[in-house]
Amino acid sequence: MPKISTRAAEMPASPVRKLVPYALLAKQKGIKVYHLNIGQPDIDTPQSAIDALKNIDLKVLEYALSEGNLEYRTALKDYYHSLGFTDLTTDNFIVTNGGSEALNFALSTLCDDGDEVIIPEPYYANYNGFTSTFNIKVVAIPSTIDTGFALPAIEEFEKKITPKTRAIIICNPGNPTGYLYTREELQQLADIALKHDIVIISDEVYREYVYDGKQQISMFDFPELAENCIIIDSESKRYSMCGARIGCMITRSKTIHDAAMLFAQARLSPVLLGQIAATAAHRDDAAYIMQVRSEYTHRRNVLVDLLNGIPGVICPKPKGAFYCVAELPVDDSEKFAQWLLEHYSSNNETVMVAPAGGFYSDPELGKKQVRIAYVLKEEDLRRSVELLNDALQKYREEFSL
Repeated sequence: MPKISTRAAEMPASPVRKLVPYALLAKQKGIKVYHLNIGQPDIDTPQSAIDALKNIDLKVLEYALSEGNLEYRTALKDYYHSLGFTDLTTDNFIVTNGGSEALNFALSTLCDDGDEVIIPEPYYANYNGFTSTFNIKVVAIPSTIDTGFALPAIEEFEKKITPKTRAIIICNPGNPTGYLYTREELQQLADIALKHDIVIISDEVYREYVYDGKQQISMFDFPELAENCIIIDSESKRYSMCGARIGCMITRSKTIHDAAMLFAQARLSPVLLGQIAATAAHRDDAAYIMQVRSEYTHRRNVLVDLLNGIPGVICPKPKGAFYCVAELPVDDSEKFAQWLLEHYSSNNETVMVAPAGGFYSDPELGKKQVRIAYVLKEEDLRRSVELLNDALQKYREEFSL
């Protein structure tokens, strides 16, 4: 047998996808699985994007430019101008194969082996995978469910900064918690980044989906960070087009941009068809975004209210994205999630959730928590919570909790 690399051996499994084999086995037994584990919306992709793909008039599906084709980068520039960032030009954007590649470019550009990035946790689980790939150490600072996962005290960040610290990564609004950072919290991060000359990598892929009259504050709102800020963006969740694999890395720093372009050239080009679809989606998206935001607001209210009605469940109401983290009255959420798929069903139905341990650097911190995505229609969310309530009672009885 060939020997695999240490990097491969140490790559963490996705907490969102690691239970997929159990879900497939359940389905093979005829059980319907309600997928609350993954951020794949059931919302229709904008018709303009679908039509653009159907009406492609190309003889050759050629390479796109490494930085992304000009038409799509112009659409991105116009979109960011509509947000108020009128200083940005098409040269500030590098189009990527999803937000994931944008994060990889950012980390590759900033970090060497053994360098460190600070991340408030719980955080998007694939940050572990990206950093592991490049032998970067994650220095996590825990937030807590009792504060709704607000930014930890800035003094905790100060304590963790070392000569190897290269960046602070945030997701705003957050995956998995749905927390929306305040301007005051972001100003504190901006100040500490400038003080120590490190970079804020702000993952803003859920920017449009904030609720209760709130508005997302971008790290681009802090012009003093011109040389110390990278924004990660993606069309996957904005337009329910996860399969298009189109995102971008944006920075005002020419030094960072030019270095990242070397990685963009090395991987050749971003997906051409995805850029065509995304360009079309951007042309007239205001009504679409408003409608989808309203739908997610309703789903959030239904789900969180029902979850908090289950004895022993604690679930803060998120202000953005389409996830929540709930604490359950169980001994181990991963064990419970697997039990749901292997041993539980009601009327041949069960639920799949994402154990939250994988969203922490120390899985023990999320041992009783799960991430739930409210990407299903109301009827399915209501049924899912019914099943979850019933399953919790049966699980606690079976294991004498």
